[in-house]
Amino acid sequence: MKVFTIKSYGFGELSSLFSPDINMASASKQLKRWITANPKLLHLLQQEGWEKGHRRLTPKMVQHIVSVLEEP
Repeated sequence: MKVFTIKSYGFGELSSLFSPDINMASASKQLKRWITANPKLLHLLQQEGWEKGHRRLTPKMVQHIVSVLEEP
């Protein structure tokens, strides 16, 4: 089992870790749905500067995602 590292990720890169069995575009859409369906997570990410269309996630944003969705 590979250890998950909190670092900067591309949105597609991180989404593929959460949904490895589907293509990157579909995985990205799925991660966006999970984020927008969770008001707490959405608010935390927006406080860090995230908005729809951002392609890069800071380590702090990744930490928020993992704290809510758990490690991929």
